[in-house]
Amino acid sequence: MIEVRELVKSFEGLRALDGLNLTVPKGAVYGLVGPNGAGKSTLIRHLTGIYRQDSGSVLVEGEPVYENPAVKQKIAYIPDEVFYYTQATLRDMKGLYRDLYPAFDEDCYRKLAGAFDLDEGRPIRKFSKGQQKQAAFWLALSLRPELVVLDEPVDGLDPVMRRQVWSLLLSDVAERGTTVLVSSHNLRELEDVCDHVGILNKGKMLVERSLTELQENLVKIQLALPEGAELPADLEILHESRTGRLRQLILRGKSEELSAKLQAAGPLFLDLLPLSLEEIFIYELGGAEHEVKNIVL
Repeated sequence: MIEVRELVKSFEGLRALDGLNLTVPKGAVYGLVGPNGAGKSTLIRHLTGIYRQDSGSVLVEGEPVYENPAVKQKIAYIPDEVFYYTQATLRDMKGLYRDLYPAFDEDCYRKLAGAFDLDEGRPIRKFSKGQQKQAAFWLALSLRPELVVLDEPVDGLDPVMRRQVWSLLLSDVAERGTTVLVSSHNLRELEDVCDHVGILNKGKMLVERSLTELQENLVKIQLALPEGAELPADLEILHESRTGRLRQLILRGKSEELSAKLQAAGPLFLDLLPLSLEEIFIYELGGAEHEVKNIVL
């Protein structure tokens, strides 16, 4: 669905994207994560045709996005800060979207009214931030898009509405094969909805895999060894901490293979634990360098 190859974009001599590669399969829910300044928003503006790349390619369904109205008509984009014309109501925006997007579905729009309790005749600028996000989802889903691009999409929504919009999006994925790319700092939420994850850092794609593969290749282990026993020398340790004799290790590798290696050391205690997406994010970025620092004020 999305193919980005060797994408480069610079601003005043600073490379925001530095040879970035990205692949999003059709029908995937792809989580785009990275630290502040990694290039996520810049990438999204290329995927939606706002920016033209300095070099490289940005393709959706094999077609370039920039200055390509036929491709843009297949994309619904909800940015972090939603923009509407000053006096525009939901009804006004519906008319504009219906004119711009051939696939706009009036029947779908009417059905979604039951999910979003909003006054269609009220200027959207008078809505709360959360209501403006609801309006954005209502309009975007009515476009019947093939690709939905979201930047911090549920910021400002209450827990019930967050669940509502994710339910609507995932139903669209299941029923129509819609592709969703979502950038968010809420990694716990992404873990619940995404099947693919890309981790950006300093304008490059650090790692890009299915969430299952990511979780299978990093393991958290707690163990205690007998006096004088040593860990196997060939372990790839990303992080280690100790509390007395109890060690906690973050290791790269398959859990079954790592367990067999560690059992050979005759541990007094050994426990393998799953990692959350937040932990994977931290340790893929470099472990302790990205952990919370204990600063005494």
